[in-house]
Amino acid sequence: MAEYYLYFKSLHIIFVVTWFAGLFYMPRLFVYQIEASEKLSPDKEILGKQLGLMAHRLWKIITGPSMVLTVIFGSLMFYINPGLFSAPWMHIKLAFIVLLFLYHWKSWRIHKSLQEGIFKYSSRQMRLWNEGATLILFAVVFLAVTKSTTNWIFGMLGLVGLAVLLMLGIKLYKKIQDKNPNA
Repeated sequence: MAEYYLYFKSLHIIFVVTWFAGLFYMPRLFVYQIEASEKLSPDKEILGKQLGLMAHRLWKIITGPSMVLTVIFGSLMFYINPGLFSAPWMHIKLAFIVLLFLYHWKSWRIHKSLQEGIFKYSSRQMRLWNEGATLILFAVVFLAVTKSTTNWIFGMLGLVGLAVLLMLGIKLYKKIQDKNPNA
C-alpha cells in the first residue's frame, strides 16, 4: 500500500479543503439566517426557508461527507506510515484536529437549532464564530508544512495576532455596516 501513500495524501488534502469550505460557509449562512429571522413577512419566511435549505444541503452534501473522507484518507496515511504518530508536531496537529471536531460538532448543533427556528446567537456572535475555523486552519497548515514544534511560542503568538486582526476586521466591518446598512 505504500505506493498509494501520495494518492491518499492528495485525497486527504482535497477533502480537508472541501471540509473547511463547508465550515467557512456554514457560519455565514447562520449569520444570514439570523438576520432573515429579524425581517418582516414575507421576506422572513422566504429567506428563512431558502437559507435553511442551503445550510441543510451544505451539511449533507459537502461538509459532513468531506469530514468523513478526510478522516478515512488521513487514517490510511497513518496506517501506511505509523511513524507519523511519533512526530511531536503531529501531536500538536492532532490536538488542533480535536478542536476542529469540536468546532464541527458545535456548528452542527447551531445548525440544528436554526433549522428548528431556535435563535440562540446574534449575527455578530456568528461572525466571530466563523473565525474559529480560520484559526484552526492556520495552525494545522503551518504545523503540517513546517513539521516543527521548535517555534511553537512564535506560532501561538502568530495565532493570537491573527485572532486580534480578525476581531478588528469584524469591528471595522460592523462600523461600516452601521453607517451604511446596504453595504
